[in-house]
Amino acid sequence: MRYELYYWSGIQGRGEFIRLALEDAGAGYRDVARDEGDAAIMPFLEGAHQGALPFAPPFLKAGRLVIAQVAEILQYLGPPLNLVPESESRRLYAHQLQLTITDVVAEIHDSHHPVASSLYYEDQRDEAERRAEDLRQNRLPKFLGYFERVLERNGGRHALREYSYVDLSLFQLMSGLDYVFPRAMQRLKRELPLLCALSQRVAQRPRVAAYLASPRRLAFNEDGIFRHYPELDDPT
Repeated sequence: MRYELYYWSGIQGRGEFIRLALEDAGAGYRDVARDEGDAAIMPFLEGAHQGALPFAPPFLKAGRLVIAQVAEILQYLGPPLNLVPESESRRLYAHQLQLTITDVVAEIHDSHHPVASSLYYEDQRDEAERRAEDLRQNRLPKFLGYFERVLERNGGRHALREYSYVDLSLFQLMSGLDYVFPRAMQRLKRELPLLCALSQRVAQRPRVAAYLASPRRLAFNEDGIFRHYPELDDPT
């Protein structure tokens, strides 16, 4: 199977969780919008195609299938890419964990756009400072502490006792947060030794390391989900 990934060009965004899985597995895929431009996405959003109707990217085309939503795509890709255990209970748990990652990613986005995605950051900066403070002080410790406990309960090295797409997604989450809140993460990481070690191990996997060093891995920037605004980080 050669897959087609549809996500906005120029940013990592939510599409990066899918790219990491495809890259780590050595799967054949085409990043369509990066080849053809963002206009290639629009026929799918407008329904001018066969198959399911996605609400927004990312979505994946696999043969005749059109699959949207990060957690749904990874649930589909997990078995053929050998990125999820065989047992049904473990696959369900992987999906549960991925949905929880989806929750925290949404809160990270809302820390810089708490009023409306249609407004510029500068139009909601005061609200963003309040939202980001709550995220740093309350929500991130709760989410990241949960994932630290998940690792501890499963032997310390993997979210599911064996390697899976959840590990890749936790690496991307930690990488994004290091960019968004470098000062806050320096503080929070003192209580997250297992998550930090997992991130290092994932980054050293041969195909992941090659991808991270390649032009295909775009840099974080202020157009994606993970945005760095110094005033939203811990005070100096």
